[in-house]
Amino acid sequence: MNVSVVLFTSDLRLHDQPPLRAALDGSGEVVPLFVVDRAVAAAGFAAPNRLAFLADCLRDLDTGLRERGGRLVVRSGDVVEEVCRVVCEADADEVHMAADVSAYARLREGRLRRALEGEGRRLHVHDTVTTAVPPGGLTPASSDHYAVFTPYFLQWSRQPLRDALGAPRTVRVPDPIGSEELPSRRGLPGLSPGLAPGGEAAGRRRLTAWLRDGVAAYEDRHDDLAGDATSRLSPHLHFGTLSPVELVHRARRKGGAGADAFVRQLAWRDFHRQVLAARPDAADSDYRTKQDRWRSGRAARKDIEAWREGRTGYPVVDAAMRQLMYEGWMHNRGRLLTASFLTKTLYIDWRVGARHFLELLVDGDLANNQLNWQWVAGTGTDTRPNRVLNPVAQARRHDPDGAYVRRWVPELAGIEGPAVHEPWKLSAPERAACASYPDPVVDLSEGLARFRRARGGE
Repeated sequence: MNVSVVLFTSDLRLHDQPPLRAALDGSGEVVPLFVVDRAVAAAGFAAPNRLAFLADCLRDLDTGLRERGGRLVVRSGDVVEEVCRVVCEADADEVHMAADVSAYARLREGRLRRALEGEGRRLHVHDTVTTAVPPGGLTPASSDHYAVFTPYFLQWSRQPLRDALGAPRTVRVPDPIGSEELPSRRGLPGLSPGLAPGGEAAGRRRLTAWLRDGVAAYEDRHDDLAGDATSRLSPHLHFGTLSPVELVHRARRKGGAGADAFVRQLAWRDFHRQVLAARPDAADSDYRTKQDRWRSGRAARKDIEAWREGRTGYPVVDAAMRQLMYEGWMHNRGRLLTASFLTKTLYIDWRVGARHFLELLVDGDLANNQLNWQWVAGTGTDTRPNRVLNPVAQARRHDPDGAYVRRWVPELAGIEGPAVHEPWKLSAPERAACASYPDPVVDLSEGLARFRRARGGE
């Protein structure tokens, strides 16, 4: 009986799972395999919040496979070595896996292909598993990738998508293929207290609720900080417990302006992946350098620490940073504001902020995180690289009565209305009541002037 191995990576689901479907169609038995990659931990990407969410996802995946007669095989170590070991144990003919875009993922794929071919086995890599449109599927006439989102989105919107696949009814796993114990979030240090649960079942419940109750108002409310009106599906997209192809199909069937706006955000995710696929160095280097000489030294380190702790003296910035610490997640508008404040108001290297986000974000996706940070810093794909978001003006617009700030900054909970956004302007008695809240680390006008000087007076 033919045997195939399915290597799960960032596609931890059974619904719309092309590698698994192809393996089941071509083989009598399948080994569903996940390798806990030690190289990821060694590189510093194994953040506690993501490890906990991953553990949930693997347990849920194993449960789903067992309901279908199968099970998940877990190994740890070097991915290529462990896959080859399982291939030999199962006498498998081929391995199926999803395509990915990071430099490390592509290097891993190349190593695995060479190792398998050296043993007379085949590797099948499937696209449109972690994206709706393949990263290299759209290219302008003059380049290997799109550097501006709008023309990319116009082409992306015209692309026919494959149909979403149903979950398999039966999965037969050969015996005896040994497995390590499933990881658990128990005992992991440094977890955010409000971290959401992971797994395909949780993701599908959230998606169903979102399409039923949330997406219709998304266009009007997605920037409402206090309203918390975004989908919160990004962790499930990052770990692949939900399929981007299925999300686009279901949102389009729902229809309406809110669904269209949501689909546009899914296209942004694909856009960043095609940029990183073409320019893998953009994970660490400026996509479009501005020759910045970012601040360093003692004063800069002090400002960075205040930013990380949510004690900059600008309430909306601090609220967003504290949400990140508590939930391992941050509202999208908060991400823009905190990134702009760090890179342009404080003039700190975007890599400092991107690294901190990756330490905490459960949806810490390399392409989205790094390229969004570059977009805000003005070193990425933004066509207005020197725009600066004023945190007070943004707070008045997106948190008009201060509810978001009061939720996350308890020192200011007694300040009513929009006055909470400028505590330095409060009367003496009111200021005394929130004396534990710090003064601003920088005057906004001074920060703006410094940034403009650094960017050549623009």
